Amino acid sequence: MRGLLYIVILFVVTGCGYSGTGHAVLDEAQRLMPGDPVAAFERLNSIDVSELGDSATMARWALLYSEAMVANRLSSPTDTIVNIAVDYYGRHRRYDEFNRASKLKALIAANENKDALATALYLQKEKEFMLYKERVKREQVVFAGLVVLLFAAGVIVWMHQRLKLKSLQNETLVAEASGLKNMVDAYGKDMGRLEETLYGLLENRFALIDSLCQTYYEAQGTRIERKAIVEKVKSEIEAVRNDSFHDMEQAVNDCRGNILVRVRKIYPDIKPADYQLAVYMACGLSTRTVSLLLGESVDVVYKRKSRLKSRLKAVSGTSDADILSIF
Repeated sequence: MRGLLYIVILFVVTGCGYSGTGHAVLDEAQRLMPGDPVAAFERLNSIDVSELGDSATMARWALLYSEAMVANRLSSPTDTIVNIAVDYYGRHRRYDEFNRASKLKALIAANENKDALATALYLQKEKEFMLYKERVKREQVVFAGLVVLLFAAGVIVWMHQRLKLKSLQNETLVAEASGLKNMVDAYGKDMGRLEETLYGLLENRFALIDSLCQTYYEAQGTRIERKAIVEKVKSEIEAVRNDSFHDMEQAVNDCRGNILVRVRKIYPDIKPADYQLAVYMACGLSTRTVSLLLGESVDVVYKRKSRLKSRLKAVSGTSDADILSIF
């Protein structure tokens, strides 16, 4: 891409360089024309017409060359050179120059003074003009090619940037998909742990029911039936109070988003008895059941629940609906 720009700049600078030199010679010839038309004619012949930079400079040279021929009373074998000025100024509606060129054409045609050297120089300039036309065609082709190449290079750069952007978007999507997969995997693991916990709780509950039913079956029809069942219930309550507390705590944290961990975090100075009350309440146990597990009356349990709820509100600064919902 940068190389193409250098080529275009070199192309323009080269053309402008000779065009500037040509303008200086034309200015000098125009200055000499009134007083020394021979010197002006010589200066105009010294210009290599095939190297002129643009059609405007070529038309000016043709107009001055025709004026020099008329001023030196020279005829031309053809009207090619004067027609350069006539055609250019006519197309561009520069009527002053067009009228001058048209009059010069008529004067040259009327002049019968043939000069062999002037004729040879004229024919040389005709050849140089033909070379100029060929060069202009080549330059137009090259310029068109450069435009096409620049356009193609622009399209390539645009496509490259678009592909790069697509690649970044794809990488972002892949990263998001990977993050979602990790979340799904983590959720699956949490669900697995929850399922295991629920199965364990279900198994323990059915085991307790099965144990009570076994006791009732073995003791039914006897005097000690009620006493046996009561003693069994008492033993199960004692087991829950002493042996199953950690399992209940773990089950609550697994099933309720580590709610007991959050209780300890916002209230690190919580008393063990109050924490035990919070665990039983988070398990969804009734107040009567909690009173049996704690060995306290229902009224005392209600009062302790109210005090603990107020303390948690005070230490947290804001009401945590999830934590407060266990009360």
